[in-house]
Amino acid sequence: MTPAPSGPAAPTLDDPVPATRLGGDLPFASPAEAAALVPETATLLVSGFGGVGYPKLVPEAVAAADEERELTVISGGGVGDEIDRDLVESGDMARRYPFVPNETSREAANEGRIQFHDRHISRLADEVRFGGLRAGMRGKTIAVVEAVAVGPDWLVPSTSIGHTPAYVGAADRIVVEVNRAQPLDLARVHDVHVREDPPNRSPIPLDDPLGETDGPAVRFDPEKLAAVVETDRADDPYEFREVSATDEAIAANLGEFLEAELDRNPLLSDAVNLQFGVGSLGNALMGALADVDFGDRDVAYVGEVVQDGLLDMLDAGDLRGASATSLALSSEGQARLFADVERYAEDVVLRPADVSNAPELIDRFGVVGVNSAVEVDLYGNVNATHIGGTRVVNGIGGGGDFARNCRLGVVALPSTAVGGDVSRIVPLTPHVDHSEHDASVVVTEHGVADLRGLSPRERAAELIAVADPSFRGDLEAYRARADDGGGNTPHHLPSAFSWDSTDT
Repeated sequence: MTPAPSGPAAPTLDDPVPATRLGGDLPFASPAEAAALVPETATLLVSGFGGVGYPKLVPEAVAAADEERELTVISGGGVGDEIDRDLVESGDMARRYPFVPNETSREAANEGRIQFHDRHISRLADEVRFGGLRAGMRGKTIAVVEAVAVGPDWLVPSTSIGHTPAYVGAADRIVVEVNRAQPLDLARVHDVHVREDPPNRSPIPLDDPLGETDGPAVRFDPEKLAAVVETDRADDPYEFREVSATDEAIAANLGEFLEAELDRNPLLSDAVNLQFGVGSLGNALMGALADVDFGDRDVAYVGEVVQDGLLDMLDAGDLRGASATSLALSSEGQARLFADVERYAEDVVLRPADVSNAPELIDRFGVVGVNSAVEVDLYGNVNATHIGGTRVVNGIGGGGDFARNCRLGVVALPSTAVGGDVSRIVPLTPHVDHSEHDASVVVTEHGVADLRGLSPRERAAELIAVADPSFRGDLEAYRARADDGGGNTPHHLPSAFSWDSTDT
């Protein structure tokens, strides 16, 4: 029988802030001692999402150790260089799920030095728990997670939750990094609901996007806790690029579209629940909402990440609140939130990623999802992850969760890349992440292509109209050539994949 844990009880929904960072009799260790617990062949389950809330000292120590390891590394989303640079450069990372967030890991994946397989965020917790990644999960499973507080059978996550509850539940051993650089009051924003196992899985008990369920603690078997490492190293959070004139034009077109949609779409008659993809464009697009007249409707964010733009909207009173799994803020945004956590906690809630991205909730709350892409083809197929169909540039993240399950899916992207030399509206994309059946609206700086209810030929006409003017003639020429062959979805395959501005 497992002995009863000693030390303070886990914080609860009624009393969310832990009494202490370090509760009870804990197995303290140095980073090197904790790293030594990772076997030669192992699966490393790490916390982190959106570049925040990830363990730092232990992965760094694993990379610095003399032992050679063959590790499968699984995170919730993007993490920092201590994992996706150091473990790659040391040769310890052999396989990676579900994201390659920096140049080091992307290059290694594209060269085949690490084996990378993209996964939908909403499914990853179950895939880890129930064998969906069977070919990749090798050796002992070690969860290394960051927390603001830990007890003998509980922890409170730091700046993201991601898949931490599933990972500590699936792990053979648990290593917790307790980070004093993160305020204890972050517990106020966490709501950790752990779903039952199928086939006895109950509905997620939320009837409001901002509702609360089970409090801030992630619970685990105390016999699994192998090491607690103390740290005060801050996140290396996301830094947003300057908003460009193209971003502003896309945002203005999106805002005009949403205003018109408020008048004609009964889905939005009472409430508007919005999701934006992570990144500089998504953050910029949030600014468009400040100029949209939502009337007396409740407006909330229901997505993956809280970015700086959402803090602006909350401060301006433009948003009822935000539900996500990560505080993917810039350094300035993080300082801003940390300085006033208690106030922001009234309007912000973080959930496990298999809850924040659950198809069930996306459908229940009628989410309007706005995500970006690498390119879109003439019929609405969306490539979100691969340049030229071959070179991965990050991963699908939660884009597929929202594209497939939201009530209105919007793809927002610039019409060109490489300084205007490459069209991002193409005849036929060589890699498809979201099929034509999931793309409802495409927005560029040149306008809005509303594809709902249109045939393939009609969709092509709408998409050519929002392409860059310098490429429209070539796209029209391709469409005419494809039409000569007939078919419901006309293509001229010999030229489709070699298409450019001179090959029509």
